[in-house]
Amino acid sequence: MSFRNSKKILIVAESIDIEDSSGTKGRVALIKNLARAGYQLKVFHYTRKNIQLEGIECHSIKENRRSILFFLSRMERYTRYYLKLSLHKPLEKMFGFSFTLFNDRNSIVAGLRNINNFEPDLILTFSKGGSFRPHHALLKMPEWHHKWAAYIHDPYPMHLYPRPYAWVEPGFYKKWRFMKKMSEAAVITIFPSKLLMEWMGSYFEGYLKKGKIIPHQIDKSTRQPQEHKLPAFFNKDHFNILHAGNLLWGRDPRALVSGFLKFLKKHPEAEDESKLLFIGPENHYTLYLKELSDSNPQLFLSKASLPFTETQRLQELTSVNVILEAKSEISPFLPGKFPHCVKANKPILLLGPYYSECRRLLGKDYFYWAEVDEEKKIMGLIEELYFKWKANPAAIELSRPDLEDYLSQDYLERTMEQILMET
Repeated sequence: MSFRNSKKILIVAESIDIEDSSGTKGRVALIKNLARAGYQLKVFHYTRKNIQLEGIECHSIKENRRSILFFLSRMERYTRYYLKLSLHKPLEKMFGFSFTLFNDRNSIVAGLRNINNFEPDLILTFSKGGSFRPHHALLKMPEWHHKWAAYIHDPYPMHLYPRPYAWVEPGFYKKWRFMKKMSEAAVITIFPSKLLMEWMGSYFEGYLKKGKIIPHQIDKSTRQPQEHKLPAFFNKDHFNILHAGNLLWGRDPRALVSGFLKFLKKHPEAEDESKLLFIGPENHYTLYLKELSDSNPQLFLSKASLPFTETQRLQELTSVNVILEAKSEISPFLPGKFPHCVKANKPILLLGPYYSECRRLLGKDYFYWAEVDEEKKIMGLIEELYFKWKANPAAIELSRPDLEDYLSQDYLERTMEQILMET
């Protein structure tokens, strides 16, 4: 029996529904690659849907709807909705977290204590957003701390985010203590990004000492829809610049849009074969983009997100994929769509800070990079990409086998063997 086949891993995930967030897509890709590598997995998740991953044993943890915490959480919710009286801020200031989170944590603990006939060598906790529910649960299970690998997907608490996202939450000190306890309790901490590990390690020493990097994964098992199912707004034979994903506040597209429109004004011959597409849900910039798209047919704005497989297909057929980050001194995040863009093998137009994980991986000499507000430079990069595409559409590629390896199952296996030897 091989090293991997003899190792058992318990995964405690907040969600395995790939349609609910880019973070969940990344975690599911990681789970699939762990299974493909030969590890014996059991996945316990709090999606509260009967979701199964092919070839992997998955169990949905039930919410305890009879506890006093559940009752209190519903009382707070009804008070907010019907009486328009918001109590969550004073309650979180007092307790650090919501009654809902405490009830969810206890529900996860109860679900994990019911596991029979499975003695894991490693326990991985995956979360999303700012909740860290599985991590809260593991903190309540000290008997498992010696084999706990805590996956930290984003900075936390919110006041540790880089600008412009940093803000002080109610109960911030209790949230800080939670992260400190986790940095001390977990035997391994895992980050998708080197810059994120260093960022969190600058506040909590344990994260740097125990930190390992497992980037978001390329999932080669995703089945793509056939070409005839492409949406009507997309012509694969045109010069397409695609931004797929949510334009959160701070990911300002105005310089990109302005640079694109100025490119068209300078090169009117490109108007009939060029398009800038934004695929994703309504967001902070929807009204701005809609007003411009109404008068500029080369600018397309979707009304909602597309299914994950369709979005991946567009990323593979577009001419250029865009990664858009906030204006800041640093971006320690590895966007969930980064591996999808690498897998697509099309040039990435990276718009973000000088210090960012994406730029670190692409390299300081990567040509198609600009700050998010550098309109003139963005226009020049679009111009450069267009004429390369015009000369030979088939030759416009990212061509980064080094990144494909870094985001691959092989790299994951090498890292996991190091982790398992240290636990």
